[in-house]
Amino acid sequence: MKRSQAEIIREYGPFPGADAVHGLTYDGRQVWFAVGEKLLALDPDSGATSREIAVAANAGTAFDGKHLYQIADGRIQKIDPGSGKVLSTIPAPGAGDDSGLAWAEGSLWVGEYRQRQIHQLDPETGRVLRTIASSRYVTGVTWVDGELWHGTWESDASELRQLDARTGEVLQSVEMPAGTGVSGLESDGAERFFCGGGESGKVRVVQRPARATKNAGKVPA
Repeated sequence: MKRSQAEIIREYGPFPGADAVHGLTYDGRQVWFAVGEKLLALDPDSGATSREIAVAANAGTAFDGKHLYQIADGRIQKIDPGSGKVLSTIPAPGAGDDSGLAWAEGSLWVGEYRQRQIHQLDPETGRVLRTIASSRYVTGVTWVDGELWHGTWESDASELRQLDARTGEVLQSVEMPAGTGVSGLESDGAERFFCGGGESGKVRVVQRPARATKNAGKVPA
């Protein structure tokens, strides 16, 4: 397993009226992040928050190219980002222990925190299609260039971990500074990871490290 230290290249927040940052996602232009009773939209260039959607938002967040998805109270809500309307809901697999959320290849990928698992879900029904085991708590999930990554946070130690999506093997670990939590994880599709900072109320940007192994852990067919 390849190990490295996280390079934090930018921090945003804390934000007025937001006691903690939970899940987050990136729509290609702005970062949406969950702060309990609403989603906030952050411009990563200026650092300004430009919009909010009033919706229960206390865990993972995802974007499928058109809709937002938000975990809250044991369910996953599908949201129209334009109107803020909740279009539909499906059950979340962890019955309230759900954490990270990501979209990849037509599926939702949900972290189940204490069970140390990542589930691939049918986004229409919530049916679990497959499960990947991790050796650490799961606090955020993202895919980038066929690589599966998740955040973990136990005691004062946090990491970003790349897993082989077929076997669950840890391919690399990026260690965050001591005392820096990771409560959500999303890639910008290129060289940046956006990380929720939990009760610090911050969003942090971490430099994506070089690949651990060529073509490892592609999204399963």
